[in-house]
Amino acid sequence: MNLIAPLLSPEHVRIDVDASGKSRIFEEVAQIFAALPGVDATHVVESLAAREKMGSTGIGQGVALPHARIKGLRQPLAAFMRLRHPISFDAPDGKPVSVLLVLLIPERATEEHLQLLAEAAQMFSDRRFRDQLRNQNDAAAIRQAFADWPAITA
Repeated sequence: MNLIAPLLSPEHVRIDVDASGKSRIFEEVAQIFAALPGVDATHVVESLAAREKMGSTGIGQGVALPHARIKGLRQPLAAFMRLRHPISFDAPDGKPVSVLLVLLIPERATEEHLQLLAEAAQMFSDRRFRDQLRNQNDAAAIRQAFADWPAITA
């Protein structure tokens, strides 16, 4: 199994999110995780925004990988969002973003952080995987697509 699938539960999947910009997306992400122990919603929003100011997490093809290190977090967390209307994310290809995988990483998990980002980038470089995520309308099916990767690409 890949590294990302175990971090993503169907409860952390949002489909047809109505967000007008990055800050609204980050607020939505914070609400997804706010009920978990040790997760402060305000800190999540601030950390994601601070990371985004360093450079866009848009990777192209309508995909973004917002991520941040979160003080006090014990294990990585993931959320998937598909937006109702794509928004500008300053991606290198200039395309607006409609699909996001958000990663929250423990503050000191440097190697794990890099491995998760590398795997996510590899997943989203596959057009069939991206298309599957864009065409599913069920949180469990989207979560399953992550669990089935890389079999989807075979």
